[in-house]
Amino acid sequence: MSAIVEEDIKTIVRTLGDGVRALEGKTVLISGGSGFLGSYFLTVFAYLNKTLFRKPCRVFTLDNYVTGTRRNPLGDVADPNFTFLKGDICEPLRIHGPIDYIIHMAGIASPVYYIKYPLETIHTATIGTENLLKLAREKKSKKFLFFSSSEIYGDPAPEFVPTPETYRGHVSSIGPRACYDESKRLGETLCMVYHSLYKVPIVVARPFNVYGPGMKREDRRVIPQFLACAFAGKPLPIHGSGLQTRSYCYTTDALIGFFKALLTKRSGEVYNIGSHEGETSLIDLAGIMAKLLKKKVRIAKIPYPAEYPPDEPSRRCPDITKARHELRYAPEVDLKTGLTRMITWYEETYPRASARTVKKTLGLVRVKR
Repeated sequence: MSAIVEEDIKTIVRTLGDGVRALEGKTVLISGGSGFLGSYFLTVFAYLNKTLFRKPCRVFTLDNYVTGTRRNPLGDVADPNFTFLKGDICEPLRIHGPIDYIIHMAGIASPVYYIKYPLETIHTATIGTENLLKLAREKKSKKFLFFSSSEIYGDPAPEFVPTPETYRGHVSSIGPRACYDESKRLGETLCMVYHSLYKVPIVVARPFNVYGPGMKREDRRVIPQFLACAFAGKPLPIHGSGLQTRSYCYTTDALIGFFKALLTKRSGEVYNIGSHEGETSLIDLAGIMAKLLKKKVRIAKIPYPAEYPPDEPSRRCPDITKARHELRYAPEVDLKTGLTRMITWYEETYPRASARTVKKTLGLVRVKR
């Protein structure tokens, strides 16, 4: 495990404080545990079992490995209390024994991949979500944390940026991104219905552009894509005007918010989890990264790739007032600091790449289904 990741894990645990002891000796089921955020959750649980908990937390992770791999990109997290299950949450689930907490983050978050796998994206957020809600009801779980997305807001009108949880969204049910946006919206609805009808203690997290170590070269979201291009000697690609904005949240801040949502005594609530720093345009992001990278890179405007879905939101920035007040959520990592840490991790993890690997990373080699 790199020093960067180890520091991040310690920061998360230190910030959570005594509240994290509620997980001691409990059983947690994580769907999508092989993904970017799932890998961080597993690494935090491994650290807690090793350093803090007298009675370890038992963790089941369930993944179909459509876009993930069994190998944790953050490093070895071998723990005898972890059970890795290969399976599909869209099929009936049978897990013996108690399940105290369910963290449902299975899904395909990268636009390139959810366009490639539209039905899988829909089924995971709907059928899969209901299967896990049924399991939570059966096991009388203490909390069900559903990972939604900031994309459920669509393209907000200017008066709703920063966007609060009360904003109902400006999305198209038949648009090119609808397989992701609309299925996440329905997933939230299913959670609320199970909370209302069956008292399942749900909480919904809406992450805003989380980034950091653990994002793979082939992820295709903007920051790992920039890094892949830079290390391949290619210009940082600007699609569209470059004026589209996002609010980027480093992994430590995001994971602290997610754990606080998991551990809150509140239920039936929705929380934006993201940075308070404000909006950064795509072209400004490229400029910041170009200055932080050790090697000189160019920035170039190029057309959207054929496999990238059009109709992307022009602005995305969270109002985190509710999370601040109810979860005491207080993100701290500014964009330059977070990017510097990610670049350092990337340099250590991917020092060299073959020509084919570079082409695959940049989407020039077809990935077999």
